[in-house]
Amino acid sequence: MSEHTQPGFAWLAFAFLTVASWGVYGVFLHTGQVSMGDPINGRYKAFLFVGIAYFLTAVLAPLGLLMVKGAAFSGYTAKGMSWSLLAGIVGAIGAFGVLLAFGAKGTPAVVMSIVFAGAPVVNALYSLSLHPPAGGWGSIRWPFYLGILLAAVGGCLVTFYKPAVAPGKAKPPMAMTSGAVAVTPGQAKD
Repeated sequence: MSEHTQPGFAWLAFAFLTVASWGVYGVFLHTGQVSMGDPINGRYKAFLFVGIAYFLTAVLAPLGLLMVKGAAFSGYTAKGMSWSLLAGIVGAIGAFGVLLAFGAKGTPAVVMSIVFAGAPVVNALYSLSLHPPAGGWGSIRWPFYLGILLAAVGGCLVTFYKPAVAPGKAKPPMAMTSGAVAVTPGQAKD
C-alpha cells in the first residue's frame, strides 16, 4: 500500500510534528543568533548553521532513505527539481527574513506571531489563484474570508498583548558589550 492510500491519521501526526518544530523555531533561532556573541554578524553566523542543519536534515537524511529503499537515481524531472529548488529557496529566504527581523529588534514572540498568522493567509490566497474555485471567487463562502480575517486579527492580538516577562525571571543568553563595559538588558551603564 502506498503512502497516499494508507488509512488513518498519520498525516495529522506529521502535521503536529511540524507545528511543534516550527513553534520553537523562532526562539531557537533567536537564541542561536544572540549566543554567537557577535551583535553585528551574529544573524549571519546563525544562518550559516541553519544551512548546515538543512544539509544534514534535507540532504543526507533523504539520500539515506532513498538508498535504503533502493530508489533509482534517474527519473528526476526538470519541473520537479525546479519547483523543489524554488521551495527550498523561499524557505531559506523566510528563515533569513526571520533573522533580519530579530536583528532589527523584533522579538521571537512578536516576529513568529506575525509569520505564523500571515503565512496561512498567503498560502490560501496563492493556492486559490493557482486553483480557482468552481464558480469563481464569488462562490467562496463567507467563513473562508472570516478565517482570513481572524488569522490576521489573531496575529495582531498576540503581538500587541503578549504577556510581559516577570521581573527577575528573564535571563539574557549573553551580555551585550558596549566598549569595555558589559551591559545586560535592564542594567544601567555607568
